[in-house]
Amino acid sequence: MTPKFLAATVSGLAALATASGAFAQATPPTAPAAPPVTHGAPIAGVCIFSSQGAVARSQVGKAVDARLKTIISQVNAELNAERTSLEADAKALDAKRATLDQSALEQQAAALQVRGNAFQRKGQLRQREVEATEQKQLARVYQELDPAIRQAYQAKTCSILIERESVLLGNPAMDITDAVVTAVDARIKTLTFDRERLDQAAPGAQALQPTTPKK
Repeated sequence: MTPKFLAATVSGLAALATASGAFAQATPPTAPAAPPVTHGAPIAGVCIFSSQGAVARSQVGKAVDARLKTIISQVNAELNAERTSLEADAKALDAKRATLDQSALEQQAAALQVRGNAFQRKGQLRQREVEATEQKQLARVYQELDPAIRQAYQAKTCSILIERESVLLGNPAMDITDAVVTAVDARIKTLTFDRERLDQAAPGAQALQPTTPKK
């Protein structure tokens, strides 16, 4: 690989920009105000709950989202520093091409290639670590929401609980999301965690996956 191509490869490897899963998707995009809807009477025993809304609006969900953004910023700073160093060294080598014999040029270019490959692997590893961190903490948030969901379900004397995101329209009187958020906010407001280290994980270990709140 020539130094010019190596520089392009290093420059083109983007650092992490945003969280990759449910926390990033929890807050829906702003939409134009819809015309008011006249709902029919609430259906006795039928309740609605928004898991995404509860994660996005609860204090613990907001705290986890803020911590994930901090972790992503730290990862970006780490990767950007290495990328800047690689780009500078690649440009310096490219500028010396006319003064180096072919053997020296190839040797130094190969060394840069090794560093560039290692940098790319690190970027991919950091991406997986951020995703694993998000998944694990989302599972913890759902665990915290679960007793609040059950509490609100019983208080409303629900017979069935339907995910809000699967309902196009519904009478707000059947929605227990606000009650769940209030209950979980009264119990917990934050979670403490650091980035998952997958390079230190035991062989065969798997990242936790988000869980679905029990109905």
